[in-house]
Amino acid sequence: MSSHSKPVYRKKYIPLESNPDIFSRLIDSLGVSGLEFQDVYSLEDDLLETVSRPVLALVILFPAIGEEYEKELEEERAIGTVYEGSGEEEDVVWFRQTINLACGLYAILHSISNGQARNYIESGSPIEKLLETCIPLKPYERALALEASDELEEIHNLAGKEGDTTFSPGSDDVDYHYSCLVKSRQSGRLYELDGMKSGPVDTGLSLGESEDILSKPALELVKDFIRRQSSRYQSDGFNLMALVPSWSPPTPRLSISN
Repeated sequence: MSSHSKPVYRKKYIPLESNPDIFSRLIDSLGVSGLEFQDVYSLEDDLLETVSRPVLALVILFPAIGEEYEKELEEERAIGTVYEGSGEEEDVVWFRQTINLACGLYAILHSISNGQARNYIESGSPIEKLLETCIPLKPYERALALEASDELEEIHNLAGKEGDTTFSPGSDDVDYHYSCLVKSRQSGRLYELDGMKSGPVDTGLSLGESEDILSKPALELVKDFIRRQSSRYQSDGFNLMALVPSWSPPTPRLSISN
């Protein structure tokens, strides 16, 4: 399957509610210790002080309405190059989305597979084993490996059933989409990682060793992303969650039946 192709879905998951507690429990169940997601209520300086630092990844939920977003993606695929990166030499680990309605899961995987978040992965954990399998693979084979993981599916489905949002199992009608920003652990470059795109998007911004994803240079880029999407869809329905070190006791893991 070419990166220019429209995704072919063989599986469909329950969409994840944009809730930092749900996201935090999911990464804990995957085997990430010492990190949590926090809401970012505002990008203004006074409210940013409430977010723990450093911010290792930023998950963005934004309006992406049906055919309009698909048209936007088609335009990008038409001019984009085919991304075929693999192995430890990749600047970032990117997963092509081939599981329908699972964009929240892909944002989580991108968040914890890149940057300093990799340092918080427990030895022998589900996510460590998954990365050991996936990183040597090309994007298409990597996507198939995610689809084939029954453990990943079970962890996700448990998280998908949490929260207050109701979702009809037969519906494909979701008007929001998750993406995320990560800092390369190799080059310090800031990337947008969205499994629906043709590959990792290098924003062109390099962050210093002491700069995180809500430092001033990156903050302007986030604000510009929100302005562009707001204008395109005439909506301000955005939600931001930051992946940060956790200083509170670990949350209970999602219970997986044997």
